[in-house]
This record gives sequence, structure tokens and C-alpha cells, in this order.
Amino acid sequence: MNINVVLLALCQALLTTGNVLLVSVTALIGRDLAPSDALITLPVAMQFVGLMAATIPASLIMKRIGRKNGFYLGNSIGISGALACILALNGAQFGLFCAGTFLLGIGIGFGTLYRFAAVEVCAPEQKNRAISMVMAGGVLAAVAGPQLAVSSQEWIEAIPFQGAFVGLLILYIIALVLLSLIRIPAASGDEHHGPTRPIREILAQPDFISAVVAGMVGYAVMNLLMTATPLAMQRCGYEFSTVANVIEWHVLGMFLPSFFTGSLVNRFGIKPIIYCGAALFVGCIAINMTGTSEWHFFIALLLLGVGWNFMFIPATQLLTGTYKPAEKAKSQAANEFLVFGVVTLSALTSGWLEASLGWFTMNWMMLPVVLWAVAVVYLMDRKAKAMATV
Repeated sequence: MNINVVLLALCQALLTTGNVLLVSVTALIGRDLAPSDALITLPVAMQFVGLMAATIPASLIMKRIGRKNGFYLGNSIGISGALACILALNGAQFGLFCAGTFLLGIGIGFGTLYRFAAVEVCAPEQKNRAISMVMAGGVLAAVAGPQLAVSSQEWIEAIPFQGAFVGLLILYIIALVLLSLIRIPAASGDEHHGPTRPIREILAQPDFISAVVAGMVGYAVMNLLMTATPLAMQRCGYEFSTVANVIEWHVLGMFLPSFFTGSLVNRFGIKPIIYCGAALFVGCIAINMTGTSEWHFFIALLLLGVGWNFMFIPATQLLTGTYKPAEKAKSQAANEFLVFGVVTLSALTSGWLEASLGWFTMNWMMLPVVLWAVAVVYLMDRKAKAMATV
């Protein structure tokens, strides 16, 4: 794998380390600062609102100024968000903290395109491995994120969690340095002047629908349960260090399989791996509904992470085969907007669902959502095969 893919994987690792750090602390900060239980996860939701708001502009901006400059811009916005959160915690300002997480979300929205950039810097036959390699950068995040969340508690003891955002600031600065070393080829003439189809025609393709639904449900269900887990565990009396360890195993489940997900897709196909991911989600839900011991949380969140990997990475690979070079920006923008729009809704409602309906009911509600995604992917697969034979 060429050095540019490796550097993109490291940038992804830094981004994901920051995301894991945010997962570990943001809902708990919201609980301390929010004026009501309904707003506990508003800072988390604002992060995803920012992410969703950035999805379409990020792709279009990168088409105009290039991938690398776009990543520079995204990291710079992330740095401003980290600074805003540090100031907000210093003054216990809930509104400013939400504004800071919104800016962080915009920065993350640009960073979600690292996986597509990996395809552009490698040979076509390495595409599946390149996507998996970039996503595998999250293995480092699985260890570094929770540990940074715990150790940063001692950096600024007078203001809980402020040290976490100092750590986040450092991560984004390191990413800027790594970006300066990456060489991403300029867009080809086909990307700027090649033939394009109307966006509605692109969106109507069975494989595009399957990719969006698998990515959307996989990410939204994972995000909802992951965001609510720290709240549920604290209600059960677990210490923050235990919560951080559970999140660490969850993120390992998200990214460790990336080393072989591409090979599994090459051997068994995209759709079977998506179905396998959905089955792991069902297993996670079943375990969450049978108890709240430490091991229940550990195993369920590990399954949730692997399930996300098996749904999201194949969905990304499926998406890259649904558009022509000149359609890349708008197709990727549409996918990211749809996926992270639903993820934003999951982030906004997770705290309220856990507080009002309870942990068990919230898990039960996710089961039909996962089964619906399986049904859509299956029906779209049959439709695509029928169209191919005509």
C-alpha cells in the first residue's frame, strides 16, 4: 500500500481518536450543563448537525479547491471548535459548548471523505484494501481515545473534561502536519468535464439505494446505542473508567476488522457481508436486553462495533461503483447528507430515549430498523440482478 494511503490512515486515526474522545465525554458534559434531561445530548446532536451541514459543501468545495486544501480547511474549523469548547467549559456555558461541538462536527464532516481520498491515491485493484486500510486507522483510536479521555481528567482538575478538549486540539494540529506530507493527484479532466446524469437518476439506482440504506441504518443504530451507553452505564453505577473501557472495546470492534473486511468482501461479496453486519446488530440488541452487567455492555458494544464495520465499509465500496468521475462530488455529497442526516437524528434523540423510555425499550425499538435495512438491501439486490439480465 502506497505511503499516501498510510498517511490518510493516520489522519483518519487522529480524527477517530478525537471522535472516540467526544463519545466518551460529550454526553456526560451535557448532563452536567444542560438545563433539562431532554437537552442532555444536544451537544452530541449539534456535532452531527455540523457534520450533516458540511457533507454537501465539503464534497463540492473539494471539487473546486482540491482534496488536500479541503482537508486543511476542515481541520482548521475543527481547531476553532475545540477552542470554543475549552472556553465554554471554563465558563460553564451550555450554548457556547453546543456551538463548539457544531464546529467540531463541520470539521469531522470534511474528515469523513478520507476514505474516498484513499481510492484516488491508489491503483484501481487496491481500492477495497485502501478503504479498509484508512478505516483501520481507527484501531489506534480505539486505544488512544478512551485512554486520552481518562488521562486528560488530570490535566485540568479544576474544570472536569476541559483537558479532553486540549487533547482534541493537539490531535487536529498533528493532523495538519501529516496532511502537508500527503500527495493527492489533481482531479482529472473527466471529473470536471465528463458526462453526468441527473442526480435523481443516480439516486434511483438499486445499488445506490442499498449503499445509502446500509450506511444510514448501520451508522445511525450504532451511534444511538453508543451515545446512550455511557448514560445507561452511569445510571447503573459504573465508574467513568469502566465506561471508557467499554467504549474502547466498542471502537476496536468498529475498526480492527478493517484489516480483513476488504478481503471478505472480495471473497463473499458486498451484500453477504452487509447481512452479516446486520446479524451482529441483532446479537448486540439481544444482549443489551438480557442484562446490565459489565460484561453485557462489553460484549454488546463489541458486537455493535463489528456490525457497523461490516455494514459501513461494504456500503462505501458499493457506493463507489454507482457514479461516473464527473458525478463523484454530487454523488458522495448526497450519500453523506442522507447518511449523516439520519445519524444526526439518532444523536439528538438518544439521550431523550434513554432517559424517558429506558435502556431496554430503546434497544427493542432498534430491531425493526435493522430488519428493514436487510429487507431493502435484499430487494434492491434482486432488482439490480433483474435489470442486469434485461
